[in-house]
Amino acid sequence: MSAALDHLVVMAASLDEGVAWCEDRLGVAPGPGGEHPLMGTHNRVLGLASPEFPRAYLEIIAINPGAIHALLAGARRWFDMDDAALRARVAQHGPQLIHWVARVPDIQPAVAALQALGIERGAVLQASRGTLRWQITVRDDGQRLFDGCLPTLIQWGDVHPSHTMPGSGIALHGLRVVHPEADALRAAYRAIGLAHVPIEAGPARLTAQLQTPDGLLEIHS
Repeated sequence: MSAALDHLVVMAASLDEGVAWCEDRLGVAPGPGGEHPLMGTHNRVLGLASPEFPRAYLEIIAINPGAIHALLAGARRWFDMDDAALRARVAQHGPQLIHWVARVPDIQPAVAALQALGIERGAVLQASRGTLRWQITVRDDGQRLFDGCLPTLIQWGDVHPSHTMPGSGIALHGLRVVHPEADALRAAYRAIGLAHVPIEAGPARLTAQLQTPDGLLEIHS
């Protein structure tokens, strides 16, 4: 089993705020995205491909105020987007890196490997956006787990979104993970065959290192 970093998740209070953040922070406008009818969210995306992470991209995501999600009663949106504390923090401090997603070739064995460690990553849902099709793990309570440091798992269909993303001039150099339960998190990463993402012990934090035309830039959770 092998997993790889697929994309970084930046949550914004509105998609317009997310686009403005990207233009101000990274110096480039994100490309078009789309809507997620299942979750009542929408996004914009930006390619971050690099030799270390050849399919990586950045997803700027927000709740779509004009949409009604199709989740069953009691279920919550992915990435903790219905969590009141997280929404308040994003509203107060602006768009921020909250999570990341790991790509796996076969999602069911990856879910089972985490379950063997007592980690319930969530049900595997079928989702789509335009011509894209994918399977993704989403818990009924929407929790990211490990303060967002344990990735959501995704298995893409025939097409990966990075295939149609133009070069942005921004490349992902690395992702650094810090968490107080570092040993448990390392075991989870090993269980799904995830490499090239170092974990340190300490207060929970994600740090993405981005190579830009003006040098190395870091964004944090």
